[in-house]
Amino acid sequence: MRRTDAPLSDYTRFGLGGPADLLVDADSAVEFIGELQSAGGPHIVLGGGTNLVVSDAGYRGTVLRYTGRTIEHHGSTIRVESGADLEALVQYAVAHGLAGLESMMRIPGWVSGAVYGNAGAYGQSIHETLARVEIWDGAERRWLSNAECGFTYRASRFKQNKHWIILTAEFTLRPGDAAALAARAEEIRATRDEKFPPTMKCAGSIFKNCLFAQLPRGAQQRVPEKLVREGKVPAAYFLEQIGAKGEVAGGIRVAPYHANLLYNAGSGTAAQVVQLIDNLKGRVRQEFGFDLEPEVQFVGFPDRVSY
Repeated sequence: MRRTDAPLSDYTRFGLGGPADLLVDADSAVEFIGELQSAGGPHIVLGGGTNLVVSDAGYRGTVLRYTGRTIEHHGSTIRVESGADLEALVQYAVAHGLAGLESMMRIPGWVSGAVYGNAGAYGQSIHETLARVEIWDGAERRWLSNAECGFTYRASRFKQNKHWIILTAEFTLRPGDAAALAARAEEIRATRDEKFPPTMKCAGSIFKNCLFAQLPRGAQQRVPEKLVREGKVPAAYFLEQIGAKGEVAGGIRVAPYHANLLYNAGSGTAAQVVQLIDNLKGRVRQEFGFDLEPEVQFVGFPDRVSY
């Protein structure tokens, strides 16, 4: 599929972003690599657009998406093309009685983005079950082991090597009871739908949770001990202390029930998202002496690290 002057608001969960000169979708790896090699000029590769803030001015160049989404398994190993929805992967694993991904239920986006950002929830990250990844590195297709992906909390080597394109991922899971896994996945779905309704135009949590050991001493002393879990402190705690809940910047709002959730109420702009992110960061810095780190990636903003 090729689309000129494609409004990127159609391809981001925030529902924001101006037009790209050209949008190209390819559902086979061979076709996608061919499109990538012939793109010339400015170009970027996107996934599901769930963790992305695209400038209101859009993108002057070509946006490419690899939309292959085949999922198959052999024994306890699942192989999935990176254009598959992460939720489809979770549902497939659960239906086949394969355990290890059920905590990812209802995390929006594609497998490619989940691997890129080492997505996770409820104390689990995707790297824990990932065996290897097939990539296009600009010269050849090759496989990277889990260790070669350099996973850390909500990060990977792919963020430093943006020309590495994720094509396929393999997961090594363990046998489980399909009914029990389905019950657990449904429990998580209900919890996440209450917090992040599927119709809400948002990117989930806007800031990464904070590693307790890396916080300034003064900030550590103000964190209630019960909030430190697996060495991390919810970013929402610091945002609550500065009164972030319910804040508004034009059509962009902070949820009144969750200080780390920004959403587009319907008339927002990408500029307002950035304005509110920067405002909240600045106030946390002033109050606690450190910078919150956004989970979202940016496209088309020259004043910040872009996707």
